Amino acid sequence: MRIPFRGLIIVAILLGVVALLQPRLRQAFLAASEPRVIAPRGALADFEQTAISVFDHVSPSVVQVVVQRNGGFSEGLEQGQESAQESEQGSDQEPGQVGSGTGFVWDNAGNIVTNAHVAHQGDKVMVRTSKGDVIPASVVGSAPNYDLAVVRISGRSLPPPIAIGSSADLKVGQAVFAIGNPFGLDQTLTTGVISALKRRMPTAGGREIADVIQTDAAINPGNSGGPLLDSAGRIIGVTTAILSPSGTNAGIGFAIPIDIVNRVVPELIKSGRVPTPGIGIVSANEATTTRLGAEGVVIVRVVPNSPAERAGLQGVDLRAGTLGDVIVEAAGKPVQRLADLTDQLEKTKVGSTIDLVVTRDGRRRSVSVGVVDIAN
Repeated sequence: MRIPFRGLIIVAILLGVVALLQPRLRQAFLAASEPRVIAPRGALADFEQTAISVFDHVSPSVVQVVVQRNGGFSEGLEQGQESAQESEQGSDQEPGQVGSGTGFVWDNAGNIVTNAHVAHQGDKVMVRTSKGDVIPASVVGSAPNYDLAVVRISGRSLPPPIAIGSSADLKVGQAVFAIGNPFGLDQTLTTGVISALKRRMPTAGGREIADVIQTDAAINPGNSGGPLLDSAGRIIGVTTAILSPSGTNAGIGFAIPIDIVNRVVPELIKSGRVPTPGIGIVSANEATTTRLGAEGVVIVRVVPNSPAERAGLQGVDLRAGTLGDVIVEAAGKPVQRLADLTDQLEKTKVGSTIDLVVTRDGRRRSVSVGVVDIAN
């Protein structure tokens, strides 16, 4: 059956009218002019449940530490790192400004752990809890060699201490959680993984912290001193710095391992300081050691009446222009640079002896040297 030409024209006109009216028809019949029905969420993923559980359990014990410095901000990390490494140590702050970081409850006596570069040389310290309470605090002790400090609140009850884990059995790729106050935004949770282990990081005390944890969990200015947690909600490190040209998170953050924290903090609580173990030598820097073609720690000078002098160690003979002793082993471990030696000294108690292997004139010999507190 043939459709008349006039009929085709009418159909075409009708189709055109429908096309023109389509947006209005859609709005009239399909627009959601009433609140939509909420779709069932379903169960959260295991990772989501873990993150929520960790935050809910731990965050009440995380605080903000605010410090007023009228005499100037602390010196922070070694200046040689400042062009590439920025942490919230206030290197760009002027005297009289307020610095802030993060801390966490250590015990039921009101002791709170934070970074030394946060609390160091503070004229006035205030702690802001997760509930918003602002409480005066006092600095109990500071250990710049470890970038750790303890501040104390008196006469106020605090949430329970965070459970302590271990940093000895951590694995690269393990999930971690950081809680802190980046840019003053309190109670912020960031997540990531352990990116690397056994990193080294210089501190304001002129030494290096060994076995530092590297993570890609976002750490920004204000996170310093906060807890780095494992999936069980145990603290495994204290966040301390970021590596970033811009000073903001670039996916490389560092945390002091909890095994060091668990050794240093009790000393700070007891005496306000931590002994600095040493043997009484002045060593050459790595550049000089390389230029001299030596491998190990080159002894430049031996401190008079020190354990090193009593053990017969010798420094460089400036008149003859010859090397003295070069330390190549400590406590059975190879020593390639000063950090290797100080690492073994940190593991040796003050008052004990450490076995060294030194070379002089191409000959190796073993010597036992007493370890003393060189900070006294």
